[in-house]
Amino acid sequence: MTDAITVRGLRKAYGKAVAVDGVDLDVHDGEVFALLGPNGAGKTTTVEILEGFRRRSAGDVRVLGVDPQQGDQAWRARVGVVLQSTGEFDDLTAREVVHHFAKYYPGAADPDEILSRVGLAGKQNDRTRTLSGGQKRRLDVALGIVGRPELLFLDEPTTGFDPEARREFWGLIRDLAAAGTTILLTTHYLDEAEALADRVGVLTGGQLIAVDTPARLGGRGQGGATVAWEGPDGPLSERTDAPTALVQRLAERFGGEVPGLTVTRPSLEDVYLRMIGAGE
Repeated sequence: MTDAITVRGLRKAYGKAVAVDGVDLDVHDGEVFALLGPNGAGKTTTVEILEGFRRRSAGDVRVLGVDPQQGDQAWRARVGVVLQSTGEFDDLTAREVVHHFAKYYPGAADPDEILSRVGLAGKQNDRTRTLSGGQKRRLDVALGIVGRPELLFLDEPTTGFDPEARREFWGLIRDLAAAGTTILLTTHYLDEAEALADRVGVLTGGQLIAVDTPARLGGRGQGGATVAWEGPDGPLSERTDAPTALVQRLAERFGGEVPGLTVTRPSLEDVYLRMIGAGE
């Protein structure tokens, strides 16, 4: 497996204030990687260094085999960036905006196909000021992928979306990943990371404290389960490392179905909050 991003010993300081402190990171070709962390953890600084927008203080960084600080126009054409907020094009139609940006790339995709791909074919002749928040975000992604990037950065892609719009946007991200695009996204939504990411990294205090799949992060897959049920005198629960055996005993006790039975393990949010609490 090759790596689209390789980072060793990344450090960024502003005088005596250290924003990123010795980060090592690998993002594999073709994977969706979610970078998690509280505000002020160093996520934005790290991503901006990877995008070539910010210079690092120390460390070695390779993005698509190139040091971002030395990235030329050809390298930038291989990288797509979708920021939290982009420029306003109120008086232009969605189609005009995408066709305009396509001219910046030597091997751009067909803008009309891109509009269809992001679900804006029916809105292509609408002024961008009339688009909904979710539709504007889809336009942002269209601008990020019209150059056929090998690597796409998404910064808080669904902030402010309603639940339906978020789920639709997730489908778009899955389609991009299925087509082979490597994606690095930052998000505060733990369900989003769990739904989209092959692996997640937790950044806190400028340090990357864990990298794993969502299912295994922080030993989540091996954590004990909580079995809960309705007893004669009210709700009961028990934490156990052998939930199947406990459920079997309860089934025997109740002679079949166990009333109010639930079996839960720590959620990704539970594990994440514990980890950033320890990191802080």
